[in-house]
Amino acid sequence: MNGMSQEISASAGAAAGSAYELTKDQQEILDQVDRFGKNELYPLADRMDKEEWWPDSAFPRMGELGYFGVTVDEKYGGMNMDLMTSGVIAQGISRWNHALALSWIAHENLCLNNIYRNANDAQREKYLPDLCKGTKIGALGLTEPGAGSDALGSMRTTARRDGDHYILNGSKIFITNGPVADTLLVYAKTNPDLGAKGISAFIIEKDFPGFSVAQKLEKMGFRGSTTAILSFDDCKVPVENLVGKENQGVAIVMSGLDLERSIVSPICLGIAERALDLSIDYAKTREQFGQPISNFQMVKSMVAEMYVWVESMRTMTYRVLSAANELEVGGGGRGEIHALTAASVMYAAETLNKILNHAMQIHGGSGYIWESEINRLYRSIKLLEIGAGTTEVRKLIIADYLFRD
Repeated sequence: MNGMSQEISASAGAAAGSAYELTKDQQEILDQVDRFGKNELYPLADRMDKEEWWPDSAFPRMGELGYFGVTVDEKYGGMNMDLMTSGVIAQGISRWNHALALSWIAHENLCLNNIYRNANDAQREKYLPDLCKGTKIGALGLTEPGAGSDALGSMRTTARRDGDHYILNGSKIFITNGPVADTLLVYAKTNPDLGAKGISAFIIEKDFPGFSVAQKLEKMGFRGSTTAILSFDDCKVPVENLVGKENQGVAIVMSGLDLERSIVSPICLGIAERALDLSIDYAKTREQFGQPISNFQMVKSMVAEMYVWVESMRTMTYRVLSAANELEVGGGGRGEIHALTAASVMYAAETLNKILNHAMQIHGGSGYIWESEINRLYRSIKLLEIGAGTTEVRKLIIADYLFRD
């Protein structure tokens, strides 16, 4: 490991501290990621947005610095740290390149960490080292055309056992990292008669016969984070690539969704912090009526509200990351943690919407121009209110917990 990776690893044993604020060591990690993001990831952001361009060197560089495999044991190439630290890294990346932060989550949290938590030792030894290095890119294949929020009940992708292989048929849509992924964690129904209880998880390699990227999707926001429709046409998957037991994939899905929601909130926080900084800087330099607009009471009011929203988002994000730290394998999808993670991402996304509305108002016409940075941030809002379960689904999860028997 290089110097920065060694510094991060040395912080792993730090006391957890308050659930509402970072420890000194966690703050140092955030500062490290912030410097890296500003110096190396921010210069990529404009081209990524304009061209939906994927920088091939970004993930290996992030792996070199120890930003992958954060929660993974060192024997598989990981950093042996916790979810809170993972969230801090997501926050720091999001300040400067939120598109790469989203791809980081799909790789780190949805694929790599799910494999680590649920796979057997042979699967871990085969796939985790390259994913931790960033030399192989990971993705998760869950959502399907026509399924949406009912991802499990409406799943139509099937997996049929045929000797030493499973044969997968179906498609997946809105798959982050889909066009560039080397290793994918994919869900399919091994027993359609059991509905959601007949789902299994498989590790897919991009070169498996019958697997293909059917279409790269062009998006409104997060444009540098590549997204695709994936196709499985008699895709042959070795039996040894079944993750866990057959027909027991629901537990993997649900615990993974809770972890995903807890990690999406730091993306919202990082974007919100950047939007506030941009708005303050712009208000100080933009002059009207012979003075900076930062002197105007209405602008001061908007900036003050943005500050309060950012700080409340920070508190909620750290509190829920701390609560999700010890989520056991298969422990998601129920209880208070299920409601808390839904509440965290719901609040963070809705609050970010308010922050960016104020930021756009402060920037005025310059913010309405597509090429401006605040416009790029503004276009990120909707995905964060839709991804990992829509705002409406999040409300149902929270209400069902509160009205439980």
